[in-house]
Amino acid sequence: MKENIRKRIFSVILTIICVLSLVPQPVRAQEIWPKGPRVESKSAVLMEVNTGTILYEKKSHEKHYPASITKIMTSLLAIENCDMDEEVVFSADAVFKNEGDTSNIGRDLGEVLTVEQCLYAVMLESANECAYALAEHVGQKMGGDYRTFIDMMNDRAKALGCENTHFNNSNGLPDEDHWVSAYDMALISIEAYKNEEFRKITGSTSYSIPITNKCEEVHYGHNHHKMLYPFRGDTSQLYEYCTGGKTGYTSAANSTLVTYAEKDGLTLVCVVMDADSPAHYTDTRKLFDYGFENFQALSIAENDAVVGESATRDYGLMNTNEPYAKLDENAYIVMPKTASFSDAAFEEDKENVEEGTLAKLKYTYAGRIVGQANIVATGAKVDNSYFNQQRSASGEEGEVREVQIKPVMFVIIFAAIVVLGLLIYLAKKLYDNFYVICHNMQMRRNERARFRVRKRKKRYRRRDRMFK
Repeated sequence: MKENIRKRIFSVILTIICVLSLVPQPVRAQEIWPKGPRVESKSAVLMEVNTGTILYEKKSHEKHYPASITKIMTSLLAIENCDMDEEVVFSADAVFKNEGDTSNIGRDLGEVLTVEQCLYAVMLESANECAYALAEHVGQKMGGDYRTFIDMMNDRAKALGCENTHFNNSNGLPDEDHWVSAYDMALISIEAYKNEEFRKITGSTSYSIPITNKCEEVHYGHNHHKMLYPFRGDTSQLYEYCTGGKTGYTSAANSTLVTYAEKDGLTLVCVVMDADSPAHYTDTRKLFDYGFENFQALSIAENDAVVGESATRDYGLMNTNEPYAKLDENAYIVMPKTASFSDAAFEEDKENVEEGTLAKLKYTYAGRIVGQANIVATGAKVDNSYFNQQRSASGEEGEVREVQIKPVMFVIIFAAIVVLGLLIYLAKKLYDNFYVICHNMQMRRNERARFRVRKRKKRYRRRDRMFK
């Protein structure tokens, strides 16, 4: 009998499993990252500026000589630590250590330029003496000297997460102790692009330096980046979406290039290192075309019904208060055009929460971080006008009536939990006594069967006595 009961239980369980297997289950689409182009540069990386998403990389963590793209870090620190109208005096080291075959604009000993003029000369014309003079100026302002500025460069690189970077000068001239990876250079370039003054300078095509105390002629300079400006009449490399960048070249470093471009809501930065000319330009173009053709920016607030709702919904007793926290409405993720927003997974990022941020969400797809979104406090205050109206309606002036809000939802939830617990308890009791119940039922059936047998036997005996 027990064996039959076990068989019946097994049959029920098997039936439930079969039914559940027929219920449609949510299936995540296969996560495919578009294949990137083949580039000639020894090292390259393509990143989205606002999300930090890596769209493409080739040996991006290898160390290389950066040449003049070093000046992006130099310019960033100068902008952050100086006013644009501060005067920079050119020392002997600034002038005589950076003349000759190195890139320069012919400044003289004791010449005075403003920080702004030096920055344009550094970023547009790669003037080495101006980069050196800026480094000296900032270092002295910080209470030190030129080496103080170099230490600042390395400290800032470390703070940005650079692990394969060491600066030993401010202009990128060949030095065995001066190297950086393409990935680290992208991190530095992204940080610089966040600065409005830097964006204005790097995106300029020309700039003029007026007459100075040492030069009686106006100096007219032009951007050497051929994807932004047709330097020396070369229009073959112009790229309509380019918004700035920095060139670099030494015999040791070969050609290096940092370029920014914007299109269709995406802001990309491309870094290529150790390239033979003109591959630094053609590789950059290939990578930008790959990025813009294969990826899209998707607003988190507009696409995520769960998270995005908090950025627009009102809260409060009468549903009239502003939300106390909201999602960054400008946040977006970068996804392949073959994927949808729902294909990305998100989780709370507990390690990189910025100051003033309540929480941070991290979105991932195909094993890559594709975006982040900050949840911040709005500063909204509770609207007490509803309660004040209740007090004024109580009658006598000065009388205060206590308003209590009954936690109805908590009572309902608690009741539901109790009922569920009771059902689980009864089910367990039924399961525990299942064999006992079945046994008792069988015993009763057996007893009734024996009673019927005895009753028939008595009837047969009475019949027999009647016929004898």
